[in-house]
Amino acid sequence: METKIEKQLEVVRETTLPTTIKLYNPNALDHTLNHRMKSIEISDEYTRIDFIFRSSNEYHNGGWIDMDKNAYISPVGSTTKYRLLRAIGIPIAPTKHFFKRKGEFFSYSLIFPALPAGTAKIDVIEKEAPGNYFNFYRIDYSKWITVAHPMDVERSKN
Repeated sequence: METKIEKQLEVVRETTLPTTIKLYNPNALDHTLNHRMKSIEISDEYTRIDFIFRSSNEYHNGGWIDMDKNAYISPVGSTTKYRLLRAIGIPIAPTKHFFKRKGEFFSYSLIFPALPAGTAKIDVIEKEAPGNYFNFYRIDYSKWITVAHPMDVERSKN
């Protein structure tokens, strides 16, 4: 008895993963700062910024925190505003997160659309108005550091 085996053609499909770069702010290690940017993740699809906030010593319970729904980032020198897409870990105003004590640390992330290639400095604006808003101007993340992931190191050996 003869068995006929048909050969399967191998199809090679090249897939490209989105380019993602995560940069860490050396100043994030400065625990004397009450509000600081920890890192920025830049991809072809989004920009994610991670923050660390310490609740106020001014209020008995540390006060509260929220984020304006119209927050945006803008490349320095540009009038283009990249509006907030998503907030992770922080409520959108008028909802508030109330702290339990003074000096409590709080981490949150903001997701924005992808920035143009080559952008090195941005403004992060919650709201430009009188009051206490989380605004960071002329953030130059081009000097921030990357940390090699063990898988990246392994891939570079091959």
